Amino acid sequence: MQYIKLNNGIEMPMLGLGVFRVPDKTECKNSILAAIRAGYRLIDTATAYTNEDAVGDAVREAIAEGICTICTNLT
Repeated sequence: MQYIKLNNGIEMPMLGLGVFRVPDKTECKNSILAAIRAGYRLIDTATAYTNEDAVGDAVREAIAEGICTICTNLT
């Protein structure tokens, strides 16, 4: 995976998954969870997409499985 360094020093993946036009909550959650399991760490989402709850469910599940952790160094 390639990364770009942001002005605050945090590295962001160059490749991400967007959830625009994924209105089905189950499909959205399963897609995000599969992406996280495959190594994705950049999820492009917005409240206007109305699926942020499914994204959150997938991220919580990935954290519970130990696949990823909560980022605490966003300053």
